Amino acid sequence: MDALVGRISLSRFALCLYGFFGLLCSGVVAQEDDRPVVDDRGAAKERAGNNGLPTLWIAGDSTVKCNSPMRGWGQDLGGFFDPKKINVVNRAIGGRSSRTFYNEGRWQEIVDGLKKDDFVIIQFGHNDVGPLDERGKFRGSIKGVGDEVERITKPDGSVEEVHSFGWYLKTFVRTAKAKGAKVVLCSPIPHLKFGPDGKFVHDWNGWREWIEACAKAEGASYVDLSEIVAKTYDSMDKTAVEKLFADKGTHTNSDGARINARSIITGLKRVQSAPLDRFMNEEGQKIPR
Repeated sequence: MDALVGRISLSRFALCLYGFFGLLCSGVVAQEDDRPVVDDRGAAKERAGNNGLPTLWIAGDSTVKCNSPMRGWGQDLGGFFDPKKINVVNRAIGGRSSRTFYNEGRWQEIVDGLKKDDFVIIQFGHNDVGPLDERGKFRGSIKGVGDEVERITKPDGSVEEVHSFGWYLKTFVRTAKAKGAKVVLCSPIPHLKFGPDGKFVHDWNGWREWIEACAKAEGASYVDLSEIVAKTYDSMDKTAVEKLFADKGTHTNSDGARINARSIITGLKRVQSAPLDRFMNEEGQKIPR
């Protein structure tokens, strides 16, 4: 029995080690930046300005919405849409993963506000990469897209059933579609990382595939934001790319956020039937596919 337990423990350790190095090689856990956790209990949440219009809702983390000198792409996205045709409401918040955005009721708030023919853009991953327990601030999700569950005991004694990254994403899509909304899942913006050859590293390997798989499984659209942005960085020199970040390599500044927002527009134009094209203003229409 002791030998069996030892073999099981060794197998679990090897699996965890394999997963860690897989993430490390993809560049996902190589950053040491603080991921700001925002307390917005006293702050007014963005709301639709005209309920008679469709609304484009945005869900995400601090790479989508953040305070200066950092800036998220969601804060610039509305500048490419015509406010007479569509509302843009950014409900992203710093420090959240797909797991905590769901558990804190923030996703449910979006669902409650959804109308038929609304749109939702979702980008998570930066805070999902960590451990499930206190080492990851109880933000990490199980890696993958399966239905497995792990029970985590918190300091107050409560027990949380943690699901996979894909489970949360698929739940987001399913519940939004039930309200008649169209959903777009995005891969996360890339980290600032260059290889020994001086070329920009295209990261989020594995995670991008998980997000795309969730989109296909639930009938959502997929925008590979990470790859679109990375290809833009490929055409720039290293110093120019570095100037787009406000920290060691996770959060962009205002210039970087603008590039990422433009990349979202490019991705949306590549979505089958391009349903958001008709809501874009002149500046948005000029952005190439």
